[in-house]
Amino acid sequence: MIEIGEAQQKVLEEIPVLGSERIHILEALGRVLAQDVAAIRDVPTADNSAMDGYCCRHEDIAGATSDNPRALRLIGDSPAGRPFDGALGVGEAVRIMTGGLIAQGADTVVMVEDTERNGDQIVCLADPGPGAHIRKRGEDVRTGEEVLSVGDILRPPEVGMLATLGHAYVYVYQRPLVAILSTGDELVDLDEPFGDGKVVCSNSYSLAAQVQECGAIPLSLGIASDDELIQRQRISDGLRADVILTSGGVSVGKYDLVKDTLSKLGMRVKFWKVAMKPGKPLVFGTIGNKPVFGLPGNPTSAMISFEQFVRPALLKMMGHTKLFRQLVEAALAEDVKISAGRLHLVRCKLFDQDGQTMASSTGTQSSGVLRSMVLADGLMILPPADAPFKAGDRVKVQVLHTNNPLSAHPPY
Repeated sequence: MIEIGEAQQKVLEEIPVLGSERIHILEALGRVLAQDVAAIRDVPTADNSAMDGYCCRHEDIAGATSDNPRALRLIGDSPAGRPFDGALGVGEAVRIMTGGLIAQGADTVVMVEDTERNGDQIVCLADPGPGAHIRKRGEDVRTGEEVLSVGDILRPPEVGMLATLGHAYVYVYQRPLVAILSTGDELVDLDEPFGDGKVVCSNSYSLAAQVQECGAIPLSLGIASDDELIQRQRISDGLRADVILTSGGVSVGKYDLVKDTLSKLGMRVKFWKVAMKPGKPLVFGTIGNKPVFGLPGNPTSAMISFEQFVRPALLKMMGHTKLFRQLVEAALAEDVKISAGRLHLVRCKLFDQDGQTMASSTGTQSSGVLRSMVLADGLMILPPADAPFKAGDRVKVQVLHTNNPLSAHPPY
């Protein structure tokens, strides 16, 4: 039996980063950039106004106040997209809108709020200072400057920058196709007859959802009964995928056939059984260069095992460098009992109490109780060496919410 940290390391050592593909920037949200992007033009391309107002020569309004105003002659307009065609002379001004190009000869913009209109004259009631309210050419990006780099995650700001620089298409790392097979005579799908001794196969859906959540593509292989020939055929069908993911059939029971089936298909086993609870009966290996994960069949065991091993692997394949969920420190709200010999991942809720982050168990930790995952904000990481765990003890919690940032370091 292998420790969880060593198992994670063995998994990641076998995981390649996939190649790149060229896609439209509106399809690239959340993807990892596979090319450096340099500016082909200055941004902005010319000096323009940051305010609605009047552009003028600063020397003509220096020292202006409401008690000592300066009058300028209005000679034209420079709205955004339609620049003023001409040059300012002494004592002249051009009305300008936000984004409008600064007229030749002007070096300052006076906000409209600091002026009064008097026929064809503009009366300036304040001196904003030389160069005020002007966005300078290239103040955002200079021609040739590297703006985005390989490994950057494309969020809305990056998509906007790509558009600004004229990139409609961009190279990103590919998304892995993940073949998912659930095994067991007891399993039925949602639209199949449900009777005594049967269980609806939630794993097919929860695992597919986890694959989608991290940005990869699920490929459902359905359900295979506890028959080696059937399992071998279904898994063979999935070998066109980048990753093989099974649930169930990896323990030591009479009908736990998946591990042997995978071995007969040429899988090189890297480890079997992990010192964690839930999730001990887990096998990992490779068929050719394809990673293969044989997860436990119990719903929470499968989901928690996915979080610890499959998710980091898929993120690495897609070019990510931050592979692990965020860790926070929390105080236990109650005593928590664990058994000896294995690291426990206890489903928990996080809450604030008097400015302190607290963690409480979601109730029964049976690996078959899916509701405990529905209620969970995170997983308490409880090493057996630190037991017993008493109320008030501080523990690490792996946060499961997707709106929390990722960590560059594994939690173990």
